Amino acid sequence: MPGIFEPLPGGGAAVALDDVEISIIRSLAVQLLELIGPGPAEDASGDPLAELFAEGPSEPPSDPVLLRLFPDAYTDPEATPKQRDEQRAHSAEFRRFTENDLRAGKRENALAVVRSLDELDSDGVGGAVLKLSPDESRRWLGALNDLRLAIGSRLDITAEDDTDLLYHLPDDDPRKPMVMAYLWLGGLQETLVGTLML
Repeated sequence: MPGIFEPLPGGGAAVALDDVEISIIRSLAVQLLELIGPGPAEDASGDPLAELFAEGPSEPPSDPVLLRLFPDAYTDPEATPKQRDEQRAHSAEFRRFTENDLRAGKRENALAVVRSLDELDSDGVGGAVLKLSPDESRRWLGALNDLRLAIGSRLDITAEDDTDLLYHLPDDDPRKPMVMAYLWLGGLQETLVGTLML
């Protein structure tokens, strides 16, 4: 089971992680939380009705990673200039009413990863077996996807061919550690998807 998720009887998934892997995933999830930022509730008056109707931003994020995590809803590269203006207006309106919820969901997924790793008991030889319920597995899957999107954006991966080029980077390339994390998270994500499909 080392490095791959396996199904648990009755649903859920398990994976053996060593201390370094636990530290890497936890660090990446914390960085993702910092990037996403606090929710609107952090600044809210405590009025649940006001929170429910709080509007989000209408402008797309300037950070390319956040733009990848929260893309415009309406885009067509073949649109005319007039159509692009209309798409921007529709995207702004859609973003205003959905981005807060999207951020909250991504925040909850990353927090679930951090919490489950914090609750792990080491096996005494430098690792532990992480056991996830079906709901926790879905949260992990969402967080792994977001982490890969974030790293892929930093690596400027836009197509499958870009990923193939990463395999051939020289060892002294400064992007190599990020590439290794990207590929490793992809393997974790793939095996977790496999357990959820059983």
